Amino acid sequence: MEKMERVEEKKSRVLIIGATGNLGFELAKASLESSHPTFALVRNFDSHSSKSQKLQFLSNAGTTLLKGSLQDEESLVEAVKLVDVVICAVSSKQALDQKLLVRVIKNLGSVKRFIPSEFGLDPYKTQVSNLDHNFYSSKAEIRQLVEAQSIPYTVISCNFFMSYLLPSLVQPGLKAPPRDKYTVFGNGDVKGVFMKEADVASFTISAMDDPRTLNKVLYLRPPGNIYSLNELVELWESKLKKTLEKIYVPEEELLKKIKETPYPENMTMVFIYSAFVKGDQTYFDIDSSGGVEGTQLYPQLRYTTISDYLGTLL
Repeated sequence: MEKMERVEEKKSRVLIIGATGNLGFELAKASLESSHPTFALVRNFDSHSSKSQKLQFLSNAGTTLLKGSLQDEESLVEAVKLVDVVICAVSSKQALDQKLLVRVIKNLGSVKRFIPSEFGLDPYKTQVSNLDHNFYSSKAEIRQLVEAQSIPYTVISCNFFMSYLLPSLVQPGLKAPPRDKYTVFGNGDVKGVFMKEADVASFTISAMDDPRTLNKVLYLRPPGNIYSLNELVELWESKLKKTLEKIYVPEEELLKKIKETPYPENMTMVFIYSAFVKGDQTYFDIDSSGGVEGTQLYPQLRYTTISDYLGTLL
């Protein structure tokens, strides 16, 4: 019994910021499932019904709820003091709101690992900075700040979530995959990557104490989740057992549409252009000095493949 308690003491204490979001909720659940003492910073406890249901679930499962926000320094200090690992999973719009958190982590000096709210394409690798309305530069700014402050970190580059774009098979404006016509952007051969949020959470919790991921980017590029648009529609056709009519939209036409469509309505097309025309998720090899690939580090972790996911959409 004593030996078990000693092992239990070694489990890192984890603070999740953004625990009511889709990813944050999965991160909190994955942390609890791995027996980590888990804390969630919560702005208020009784706001939106879906949020309060999530908080009730997490609380019942053993999460300690702490009142506070990214704008409240005192609450951040009190929360960060309690933990070894801080994981921020706020929305991209709030990326720059992490500056105060970074300062608190730096001043306290007790956090063994910080995982900032990137969770998408690597902002250092994107090639659409003239189109994205600072979507990626805000994330890059936070990472540069963390690096400059010498805070121990891991960045998770999981590319697209399966809940985004994949339900429509990357067809803007649709809520379900097409069954007659399919629009292919660019030549259709550039590959993108999709990950289920729950799987991203499993890899994140596995990586947060791993010395191999210290001050590195953990890229998630599972073999079964890297597809071009041509491969996606081919896979979908095999499941439907029918051939769809293909409509090709060349790069120039897509760029014209992006520029003619007001922000933020054009951002879906910007993301499609980034991933499936410019190849921002896959054009580069992972440099071992700055990055590692999740499925190679953790071959034991199961994940939902694109084929599995599309099977649920039939």
